[in-house]
Amino acid sequence: MTDVPAGQLFIGEGIGADHQRDGKTVLLKAADLTTHGVIVGMTGSGKTGLGVALLEEALLQGVPALILDPKGDLGNLLLTFPDFSPDAFKPWVEGDDPAVVAKRWQEGLAGWGIDGTRIQALRDAATFTIYTPGSTSGVGLNVIGSLKRPPEGTDAETIADEVQGFVSGLLGLVGVDADPLSSREHILLANLVQTSWANGLDLDLPGLVGQVQTPPIRKLGVFELDEFFPPADRTKLALLLNGLLASPAFAAWGDGADLDIGSLLQPEGKPACAIVSLAHLSDQERQFVVTLILSKVVTWMRRQPGTDQLRALVYFDEVVGYVPPTANPPAKGPILTLLKQARAFGVGLVLATQNPVDVDYKALSNAGTWMIGRLQTEQDKARLLDGLSAAAGGVDTEAVSETIAGLDKREFVLRQAGKDAPTTMTSRWAMSYLRGPLTREQIATLMADRRAAAPAPSAAPTAAPAAAPDAGGTSSAGSSRDDTTPVAPAVADGIAVRWLDPAAPWAAQVGAVPTSTRFAAGIVASVDMLYDDSAADLRHTEQLECVLFPLADPPEVASMVAVDYDARDLQAAAPAGATYVLPDAKVKTKALFGDVEKAIVDHLLVNRTVTLFSNRDLKLVSRPGETQAEFTARCDAAADVAADKLAATLARKFEDRIARARTAVATAEDRVGQAEAAKSTKKTDELMSGAGSILGAVFGGRGSARSIARSVGGLATRRSRTSEAGKRVSAAENRVEEKRQALADLEADMADELAGIADDGDAKAAAIETVEVALERTDIRITDLALVWIPV
Repeated sequence: MTDVPAGQLFIGEGIGADHQRDGKTVLLKAADLTTHGVIVGMTGSGKTGLGVALLEEALLQGVPALILDPKGDLGNLLLTFPDFSPDAFKPWVEGDDPAVVAKRWQEGLAGWGIDGTRIQALRDAATFTIYTPGSTSGVGLNVIGSLKRPPEGTDAETIADEVQGFVSGLLGLVGVDADPLSSREHILLANLVQTSWANGLDLDLPGLVGQVQTPPIRKLGVFELDEFFPPADRTKLALLLNGLLASPAFAAWGDGADLDIGSLLQPEGKPACAIVSLAHLSDQERQFVVTLILSKVVTWMRRQPGTDQLRALVYFDEVVGYVPPTANPPAKGPILTLLKQARAFGVGLVLATQNPVDVDYKALSNAGTWMIGRLQTEQDKARLLDGLSAAAGGVDTEAVSETIAGLDKREFVLRQAGKDAPTTMTSRWAMSYLRGPLTREQIATLMADRRAAAPAPSAAPTAAPAAAPDAGGTSSAGSSRDDTTPVAPAVADGIAVRWLDPAAPWAAQVGAVPTSTRFAAGIVASVDMLYDDSAADLRHTEQLECVLFPLADPPEVASMVAVDYDARDLQAAAPAGATYVLPDAKVKTKALFGDVEKAIVDHLLVNRTVTLFSNRDLKLVSRPGETQAEFTARCDAAADVAADKLAATLARKFEDRIARARTAVATAEDRVGQAEAAKSTKKTDELMSGAGSILGAVFGGRGSARSIARSVGGLATRRSRTSEAGKRVSAAENRVEEKRQALADLEADMADELAGIADDGDAKAAAIETVEVALERTDIRITDLALVWIPV
């Protein structure tokens, strides 16, 4: 039968008591699967073939399918060969002739009215992808980076369910049996995820591990965080989770497509068959992946508008161990949520199992469609009938029991919602070649083109910018680099840890990249220095603020950069999404910081001095920061003061003698005749003017002694001219001339001594020498030392 009505799934034909097909087509209404379905049958019952046929029909009806495949069988959905070519079958046939297999498959499908045209329609109906989380054989699935916050408007219950599912699966992966209500580990991790989401931040597993040691929360419940979950215990948990990240086998868990249910089900708007292969994973890893995926399905589902049609089909091929009757593994929660709530959103869940005794019949009772094949034990049958009775109400369990007992291979009892009597049927021939579980190599062959074209996982907002230069001059692509970690490396006890504010005015001096969230370690220090020299009458203090960056091993103190920082430049809290370059220096040891302090002191002892100017004669020393020109001017002023004092003493020494000489000249001149009065008066005036000017300048304060000396420097030479003039006067004037000469000699003597004072002052003012004042070890004190993380 190839003419299948819209909305119907062609899964087989009815059979009679003789196990022969009765020609009555069995159609399952696609919308009925919104009440979910159960396929049960022992190994060899044909359960997998029925499941494949069901999935083929759903895909042909345009219903996308998400398949959880613990055994690796469902990858057979990709083995469809419309031309039935033996060459197409050949890579997948083992121990048989491909031509015989191709013919058998063609004839088998023809017996159900199916030809190559319908197979091609199946291939064209959907995009088929095998995802292999934690493996590179298929298309990768990035489950590590799956902690992206739900879209705005997601209700609190949905968020809590998704967080619980992820945390339960993660702790199960590391062997921690954590109850969501009582486990410290579960409570802490759940709060960390919800706090990040509430603050608008995405997370990934490395970021979550980093927050375990330094949580951005102060209390849990009514208790302080450190009391509820002490730091030492948090470190143990962080190390346990870090074991996953450190394992080379876990690296592939962060590769591949983002775990986005909408994108998996309908990439580019086309229905998809998304097969998540789990066969290569351990039991704990399977629990983690299943829990995570189904939790994401719940979140995606609750964002969809209501419908009574089948929007998407979730198929779980072997559910044993995920919904047991007594225990509560992590995946059980989201499975029960889907069974109870998915109908309203048009999401159908079909569970398949070999062992119903190991499945919670309360969960099975939520299913409206039952497909029951041969069972292995009476215990399995009894458990199944309990569930069927709870789901179907008035079903005749005794009759069903007898029917089940007589089933042959590929025969099933179909119990549909809304129908009183079950149908005994045989499943149709699968269009997909059922070769059994696929190996990793076979998955790799099928997915070679898809894997190459698969998009890389999108970066979370907290990731570091690509190609940001680091402290060593290399480039970074974010937290996936081998030399980076989202967990801040431990720093020695007692050492403050700070983060550079990108707006700090000196950030560019140390090569900081303000927009980066990738940080490298440096050391900031504040140093007080005392320059103390009693001989120079010096006591001068200076403060040095410096940054040692990058932090090599051993630290290179000679490369430290002097900056001007204050408390606002260094933040006490890490920025969101910070990742850290693993430092070469051993920042966890106290000895490193002690060595840095000693090296800074040694460096300053050798390289730091204060240069001063000294004038020993004037007993003057320059002040720190005073230029040589400024100090020279101060020495000139001091020399003037000293010379003025000497000039005043000199003036007092000559004052009485010059006064007596003046009187003698005046007396002699009175005795000279009137005829020479004018001439004598002129010469006397000239001499008297010189004597008056020098004494007046000294006593009148009209200039410094050194300047006066320079202005009257010619008096000494005038003495000789006066002497020559005396020779030309008459004998009568000899007495007057003698007195005049005596006065001139006094003036010249005073001028000579004043010139000596000026020359001595000039020499003292010019006697300037340079003095270097060095530090002593006890004069250097490091007042602050901290490790600083600088964005690179």
